[in-house]
Amino acid sequence: MDDIVVIDAPSNLGLRPPAPGVVPGCYKLAGALRDRGIVRRIGATDGGVVVPPRYDLGDWRPGDGVFNAAAVAEYTPRLADRIEQHIRGGRFPLVLGGDCSIQLGASLALRRVGRYGLVAVDASADFRHLGNSPADAIGASGGEEVAIATGRGQDDLADLEGRKPYLRDEDIRFIGIRDGDEDLAEFAELKIPSLTVGELRRLGPADAANAVATSLGTAAVDGFWLHLDADVLDPAVMPAVDSADPDGLLPDELTSVLRALLASPHCVGMNVTIYDPDRDPDGTAGDVLTDAVVDGFGASDR
Repeated sequence: MDDIVVIDAPSNLGLRPPAPGVVPGCYKLAGALRDRGIVRRIGATDGGVVVPPRYDLGDWRPGDGVFNAAAVAEYTPRLADRIEQHIRGGRFPLVLGGDCSIQLGASLALRRVGRYGLVAVDASADFRHLGNSPADAIGASGGEEVAIATGRGQDDLADLEGRKPYLRDEDIRFIGIRDGDEDLAEFAELKIPSLTVGELRRLGPADAANAVATSLGTAAVDGFWLHLDADVLDPAVMPAVDSADPDGLLPDELTSVLRALLASPHCVGMNVTIYDPDRDPDGTAGDVLTDAVVDGFGASDR
């Protein structure tokens, strides 16, 4: 793949504090992957940093809606500006988070350009909204960004620039959701395709991911964005996330999925989220994630 540009989006605005008074450490993801040579190893150019606002919950309480909402609403268009300029220039943005709320920046950018889909390689669907959850459960946009992007969220986040929805239900695909996830029933009703870990293994990771990419290669859709959440990996190899679910993908399975999706001419960009270096004292989880992304791009230089 030519013209890859790496953009840092070190926002942790969408996650709950891991402990009182402690901010989530996933804002260090971009620096950790850069320290492992990701820019050089995939032959990318440096697209700089989009600096987020300060993490500050203020006097937010459960039931108040999304916390840090004003900050996320301010940050999302700025990140979208950076992504949009590279998409329009024919380049492939690789955005290093950060938490999953940064995906809103990509969705908004692509909504400005045309009609694009989303392939989310994620242990969970990040589809929490008032239609399936009580008001006091709403708050962390990093667990709600796909719902927000489809218009199922408060308008100060879901209708930026009057572009609601950024994504259509029929243009979304999920890969790597855990078997038995509570969101699967809702997706069946909405006809949002999803591949659980068990289904992925039965079909074969590469073949299944290729079929997903092909399904978005239609005349109706201009392409798709690839969202990678590190928690799709099994906690045995990726414990450094905010919510580690068992029975996840192994590194070679993730690499096969990424290779198939990134090889598609319809894939226009990608983000990586949730890895928290603070939870990875010996650095092994960071090595696993970086190697999987690098190998996904077909670049194996260490």
